[in-house]
Amino acid sequence: MKKFLSPILAALIALLAIFTTGCMGKTDDMNNDTQTIYYLNFKPEIAEAWEEIAKVYKDQKGVELKIVTAASGTYEQTLKSEMAKTEAPTIFQINGPKGFVNWKDYCKDLKDSELYKILSDKSLAVTSNGGVYGIPYVVEGYGIIYNSQIMDKYFSLDGKKVSINSTEEINSFDTLKAVVEDMTRLKGELGIEGVFGATSLQTGEDWRWHTHLANIPLYYEFTDKNIDLAGDDTKKIDLKYAENFKNVFDLYINNSTTDKKLLGSKSVADSMAEFALGKCAMIQNGNWAWSQINKVSGNTVKQENIKFLPIYTGTSSDATQGLCIGTENFLCINKNVDETKQKLSEDFLYWLFSSSDGKKFVTEKLDFIAPFDTFEEDEVPGDPLAKEVIRWMKKDNVTTIPWNFTVFPSQNFKESFGSALLSYAQGKHDFETLKNNVISAWEKESK
Repeated sequence: MKKFLSPILAALIALLAIFTTGCMGKTDDMNNDTQTIYYLNFKPEIAEAWEEIAKVYKDQKGVELKIVTAASGTYEQTLKSEMAKTEAPTIFQINGPKGFVNWKDYCKDLKDSELYKILSDKSLAVTSNGGVYGIPYVVEGYGIIYNSQIMDKYFSLDGKKVSINSTEEINSFDTLKAVVEDMTRLKGELGIEGVFGATSLQTGEDWRWHTHLANIPLYYEFTDKNIDLAGDDTKKIDLKYAENFKNVFDLYINNSTTDKKLLGSKSVADSMAEFALGKCAMIQNGNWAWSQINKVSGNTVKQENIKFLPIYTGTSSDATQGLCIGTENFLCINKNVDETKQKLSEDFLYWLFSSSDGKKFVTEKLDFIAPFDTFEEDEVPGDPLAKEVIRWMKKDNVTTIPWNFTVFPSQNFKESFGSALLSYAQGKHDFETLKNNVISAWEKESK
């Protein structure tokens, strides 16, 4: 009997050992799994910085941060693929209200999160029906960049016709127009070729006008109509503030370094070089323009002389209007993953934007203008235009214009708009024709 039972007992013991080890292994895997979060990164150029962040966070908190970076131009496609996997991203991003429509079934409501509490301007978040589903992690701003040295020279001239004495006193389109046209009259004394750099209308280079400039009148139109940017009400526009767009666009092309009939040959690089070389006093662009200005050979404009003005268009809100500040980068947490992972993901994001180590990564490695009130004045990117964006964000009684161009219907629409702007500048058709073309192109592309 002993001889008969011994092999059976031995086999049972072996099976029990295998089963126990297997269960322990699964338990360990589960425990480890709950301590892992996964971020699908949008920006390939900062993938290395994210890997550094992951290493430091694991050392400090014991939480594994998995980083996967989508190839340039493939984020939406990669996100769809990764979300279909068992180990889906716990942190991902959307590009605004329209992106939220595509991913609303995955976006957790973050209105009670610590990250949302520290967001400086709550209006920048992607919201719907009282919930907060996307939180901006980096903002950029654009407006009229000006060279304060040239502006100060103008205001010191005995022959100037305006009553104000500094650029800081410009707070309406009427005042801006009076200053610009007077500067054009005195451009010889100022040593400039035009007040504004070339309004680049070359195909593919005209985004500053058909997207960024157009954003302002459409912001006011959407605000007046109380339109939900994530809904279908954006499929038609009537360009209620078309004349305000015309005000500024005409000011640009009539007081430029370049004849308006030749603007189709000008690029953004051309106009930024004109600004860097002191050939003009102003140019519409964003804080990203600093890298272009700084790289121009023979650059004469000093960092301390590079400032921002809002793009005043002649609305009743001019006096309280700020820069256009926004983003196409909103962080979301996947509500379909385990609740532990959701909490770990929230904790990581809060650490990144509030702890001293996290903030150092944000400003020195990721180079973000982060829209959170945890950042002090000395914890910001060092370039002059980034500092200007932050200065305007902190101004009292000033309303930031958000980036509503995330709802523009398509690239085809933008190209059609750009082509119409060039024809208008060249005198091939009037502004009413341009307006009607834009309205019809918007509706067509929205369908």
